[in-house]
Amino acid sequence: MKLTINPGHALTGTVSLPGDKSLSHRAALIASMAAGRSQIDNFLVSGVTSRLLEALTSLGITWRLDGTTLILDGKGLGGFSVPFGPLNCGNSASTMRFLAGALAAAGTPAVLDGSLGLRRRPMDRIIQPLNRMGVNIKGAAGYAPLSMGVSALPLKGGTLSLDVASAQVKTCLLLAGLSAGDPVTISEPGFSRDHTERMLSSMGVTIKSEKISVDGFPRYLTHLAPPTARFGLKPLNMALPGDFSSASFLIVAALITPGSNITLKDIGLNATRTGLLDVLLTMGASIQINAKPTRNGEPVGDLTIKYSNLKAVDICGEKVVRMIDEFPIFAIAAAYASGTSTVRDAAELRVKESDRIGALCSELRNIGVEVMELPDGFAINGIGEVRGGTVEPHGDHRLAMSLAVAGLASAQPVAIQNAEILRESFPEFSDVITRLGGELISDETPVLEKTTA
Repeated sequence: MKLTINPGHALTGTVSLPGDKSLSHRAALIASMAAGRSQIDNFLVSGVTSRLLEALTSLGITWRLDGTTLILDGKGLGGFSVPFGPLNCGNSASTMRFLAGALAAAGTPAVLDGSLGLRRRPMDRIIQPLNRMGVNIKGAAGYAPLSMGVSALPLKGGTLSLDVASAQVKTCLLLAGLSAGDPVTISEPGFSRDHTERMLSSMGVTIKSEKISVDGFPRYLTHLAPPTARFGLKPLNMALPGDFSSASFLIVAALITPGSNITLKDIGLNATRTGLLDVLLTMGASIQINAKPTRNGEPVGDLTIKYSNLKAVDICGEKVVRMIDEFPIFAIAAAYASGTSTVRDAAELRVKESDRIGALCSELRNIGVEVMELPDGFAINGIGEVRGGTVEPHGDHRLAMSLAVAGLASAQPVAIQNAEILRESFPEFSDVITRLGGELISDETPVLEKTTA
């Protein structure tokens, strides 16, 4: 599919967004490990979550979708059936890493595989610590496919030190730790997103986090006490907030498009996820935050965003972890800002759905942005405008949506080849932008008519 974005149309109106992808992933999988029926409202129905649900079916879990409400009957920690074939994780590393932890806790043998892109994602990050816990798991030279044999339960507890702060790896180990014989402590160099800790705590698991100093450097420790979980995880009954990562595209879209003024309802505002929000405010963004009561421990609020003249900013250190998924859309904000913005300490972007640093810099140049690629980031010389042109998202949904946003205020249209990948995490992206007043044309469907939001 080719998607063309025609510039020059202000965005106005109020919208609610699909449920948070990270929470949808966790809620479905962890609910399958609980004993009893769970109901999850505003569940994200997308390519990436469908792979997980299909895997749960292969593991003997019964579920159904009523619109965006997921009803799932969990069978407890050891309730998975042995699948008849490999579990297809698609292009999602989070699906593979989360499933590995859940299967380890259940002691269920399985093979985890996925796309060619997923086979390039590093899996030693979970293989090695799981091996130390006594899990029988092997990879292909540190990559997928992963083969999991029968593991003796209970698993081993103890302290597991991670070289890179990663919520995906931490979640894998926390899920496996539910079947450990002793407490499990996970040590990270940075504080990664804590959705799993909040969700497990709401289901009866004892978890605490703390920050310590080791040789003058901070370490973030997450402690899990598995004996509590042996009494069984409580089923989930929750409504998921709107996805902040999806909201980030709309936030930047409004900030860079003259005349724009939009409100996003019920967005998840977990502080481990909102690094981009803090950075944009530093850049001079007009964003009003209206906090609401928490949902299952997750902060929620409405955001009102108005067009703003942005200024450059430098990003490094702990901020990187808190906005690791938002660097493609940050780059668009930086291109429309005034001055040179730099990103460092973000080498992790090299091993995402694409080499996000290399792919991002290449496509930014294709639409006239002056950008310098760095080993662990990039530098963008913002001049307040973007030329436009034809781009390729490299199979990366976040890059596709970011490039689409760039076209809303560019001098010439932006045309995205192979744009169907944006359906992977935010299928309603084009429709939402159109309802707010943007003009997007797909060669698959008739011109999307603008309506008043």
